[in-house]
Amino acid sequence: MDCRALYATPALSLAIGSALMLASPAHGAVEKATTDLIEGTRLESLVIRQPASKAVVVFENGSRVTLDKWDKVIEAVSPEATVFAYNRSGYGKSEATDATRDGDTIVEQLREILKRKGLQPPYILVGHSLGGLYVQLFARRHPEEVQGIVLVDALFPRVVKKTEDFPWATQVAKKIVFSSVVSQEIDNIYDTGEAVLAAPGIDDKPMVVLINKPTSATALPVDFGAIDNTPENVAFVRKLYPKAKKIVVDSDHQMQTANPEVIAAAIKDMIRTTAAAAAARTTAAAANPGK
Repeated sequence: MDCRALYATPALSLAIGSALMLASPAHGAVEKATTDLIEGTRLESLVIRQPASKAVVVFENGSRVTLDKWDKVIEAVSPEATVFAYNRSGYGKSEATDATRDGDTIVEQLREILKRKGLQPPYILVGHSLGGLYVQLFARRHPEEVQGIVLVDALFPRVVKKTEDFPWATQVAKKIVFSSVVSQEIDNIYDTGEAVLAAPGIDDKPMVVLINKPTSATALPVDFGAIDNTPENVAFVRKLYPKAKKIVVDSDHQMQTANPEVIAAAIKDMIRTTAAAAAARTTAAAANPGK
């Protein structure tokens, strides 16, 4: 999603805008990615372990995006943390399943995969676009498993309309252009957002929101009528996560390839900040063992 809509301009726009373009995302190669079986289903993932660090950084992809797009970010972050990236069911070499492609299912599948990989919480969750919405749900459902959150031009609740409220042409294009997996994920965006809002808040969690705001005169937001850009909804979305640190970036929606250094810097800052906070809590507990 193009987050300039939320914090910088009067109109909302979204990843679904670029997603509804006919061009497919380019696919690079992740040399260290592996494909193995998780509960009998092929899953493509990448794990780089850093035993010297307690931090575990988990990457969640946007719609139609594969794990290789994080390459440069992972290269910069992996010396300081264990990292995990993967392709959801139906993406890359990960096998599609019959499971519902809603936020709750995706979050629980991710938790099971992390468990199978031996990666213990708490995690620093990094989510791009639609993956940012899944990350928000993960953090709200399981706050005890989350150390910090980095949202990369993320999607937020109620930005996207219910698919039945999309213009007719957009509904047709969605069915023609997208795979069934991607189409199902889009169909479930609104309900996933409502699940996020229904869960307890996470204002106590360290959060960085990276906002895409291109400065080029030709950078125009496109939403294909899928966005709820009423003034009331714009105001509602802007009030979400008031304590989050917001960083505006001159980029495009694929910030992890256009400006990977910005994302890496935000993650490394989160690693250090949360580590310092954890150390302070440990020191305080040791000084006051009865409390």
